[in-house]
Amino acid sequence: MKTIDELLSEGVAGKRVFVRADLNVPLDGTTITDDGRIRAVLPTVKALAEAGARVVVASHLGRPKGAPDPAFSLAPAAARLGELLGADVAFATDTVGESATSTVAGLADGQVAVVENLRFNAGETSKDDAERGAFADRLAELADVYVGDGFGAVHRRHASVYDLPARLPHYAGYLIATEVGVLRKLTEDVKRPYVVALGGAKVSDKLAVIDQLLGKADRLLIGGGMAYTFLKAKGYEVGISLLQEDQIPAVREYMERAEKNGVELVLPVDVLVSTEFPDLKAKAATHPTTVAADAIPADQEGLDIGPETRKLYASKLADAATVFWNGPMGVFEHPDYAEGTKAVAQALIDSPGFTVVGGGDSAAAVRTLGFDEQAFGHISTGGGASLEYLEGKTLPGLAALED
Repeated sequence: MKTIDELLSEGVAGKRVFVRADLNVPLDGTTITDDGRIRAVLPTVKALAEAGARVVVASHLGRPKGAPDPAFSLAPAAARLGELLGADVAFATDTVGESATSTVAGLADGQVAVVENLRFNAGETSKDDAERGAFADRLAELADVYVGDGFGAVHRRHASVYDLPARLPHYAGYLIATEVGVLRKLTEDVKRPYVVALGGAKVSDKLAVIDQLLGKADRLLIGGGMAYTFLKAKGYEVGISLLQEDQIPAVREYMERAEKNGVELVLPVDVLVSTEFPDLKAKAATHPTTVAADAIPADQEGLDIGPETRKLYASKLADAATVFWNGPMGVFEHPDYAEGTKAVAQALIDSPGFTVVGGGDSAAAVRTLGFDEQAFGHISTGGGASLEYLEGKTLPGLAALED
């Protein structure tokens, strides 16, 4: 795929450049609680603006139902982008309507505009090729060139990700180029030992990537809510912990394959339990109990890996040459259940190898828990996209950028 450096070498002064970013930031009302995805697209936007392009930034945010919804407006993200750029950023209150058309027409060389949430138009996410294509046609009228830099959306066959690049000269932005380069390090000529730490709520979300990793990784460390399906598959009582009963046969098969393939699959040896899920807003003390992983009381729920598991996982990461981590080890949003996720994050920092934090909740945890982002090899902006790449799937947004 062509990169933004090639575009810049050709000259962009006076050209309207459509940047498909990922500004899908978490909001508390209109307050952005984590601006990591906005900061991730800054190098691309800055380079284009400084080269004299008229930059049109577009993104989705949340899951509106194909119509305008003030709760999902990109206005806060546009304001934050302006603060980070140190320049005024114009904001269009629609996607391809009168406001977008006039806002883009009013841009001078080097100026930046953000158009409203792309998902306010049903054509963005439509499964109908014609409806999606019609929306892409209207987006194409706003620009002369397309730059894909929304890595968190490249696994979606959406109009602005998949259909629009076919209608304009297209290039990969700095973020996508970086993300793809990192993922290649996890799939081609991997330095070993290669250790993967997987957490998060549902084992079903991770089965496909586990399937692939059983032939590539040296060790798999399992935590988070998904761990209890593994523990149940071993015949352990898991109480009222998160459990996907229907996935137990698949999990048992994967555990057998891991043993056959010589892949070390490591499960928690102890967990923190409580009789109820904590209030994440109040964050009041809950006084959890630590129990062995095979001794969870029937009326209690596992909410984090325990202290012995933290030590065990740190030891399994200590000699890793390559590490990929996706998914927290527990309910990190509450201080009583954050220590497992903290321990894995610290183990990545202490590791001498190349460490990748695989987006989503893991990236949010790193920032929420106060870790220095620069201490990791790479923090991805796309959890789902990263997993699908590791699963070996073709990502529509990347395929669209290929010539």
